[in-house]
Amino acid sequence: MASVQSVQRAFRILEALAVSPAGVSDMSRRVDLPKSTVARLLATLEESAAVERGPDGLTYRIGPALRGLAASIDGSMGLVELVRPSLSRLAALTNETAGFAVPEGNQVHYLAQVDSDRNVQVRDWTGELIPMHLVPSGIVMLAHRSAEEIDRYVSRVLESTTAKSLTDPDRLIARLQEVRRVGHAWGRGEFDEAINSVGAAVMDAGGRVLGAVHIHGPAYRFPTLGDDDRVADLVMDAAGRLAAAEARLAR
Repeated sequence: MASVQSVQRAFRILEALAVSPAGVSDMSRRVDLPKSTVARLLATLEESAAVERGPDGLTYRIGPALRGLAASIDGSMGLVELVRPSLSRLAALTNETAGFAVPEGNQVHYLAQVDSDRNVQVRDWTGELIPMHLVPSGIVMLAHRSAEEIDRYVSRVLESTTAKSLTDPDRLIARLQEVRRVGHAWGRGEFDEAINSVGAAVMDAGGRVLGAVHIHGPAYRFPTLGDDDRVADLVMDAAGRLAAAEARLAR
């Protein structure tokens, strides 16, 4: 039974690392295991190359032995590794949090987040699933679906989380048309009244949505007055660069 328990615990750690890298203390909190247990399991996984240490030598991430297996099943992992430098750049340029998400059915699945150096931060949304129409990352991905898919989406009951949530089907369709025209979407208190966000879709060469890049921050300071266009341009530029990088890797 002890060996089975160890396998189960190791799998929980791998699941958590598939979402984002972590150090021993952070992982201990994520999987609710003692730090000594987590450290022992990570050391064992590292020996088999199932995990590896990041450049700082303190955080762990999925290792080469699993990346090859994962790549044949799901490209999201490779995208997370690809997107992280761009998120770091966005966070530095805007002094706010940058993130990356992928579509999962009718929801947004947040896969990665890089925080700014500010004392007041939005919380880490990594691993969360949120209905597409409530957040900019979802809206920009939804905007590139076919008319039939959009009709199916808006025919459902569109839930709201704040008074600003867009739940009217006709208004949502009009907004999606505008997003396709301008290339980005702003969300101002639509999912959480205290958070503003802007996102842009990452597309492959065939026009398929791979995911979305976004920047979000506390509504009282983000965006700063007159900075909307600059921030939106930065997000769209990052999305375009990631699309080009993914296309080079796919050759």
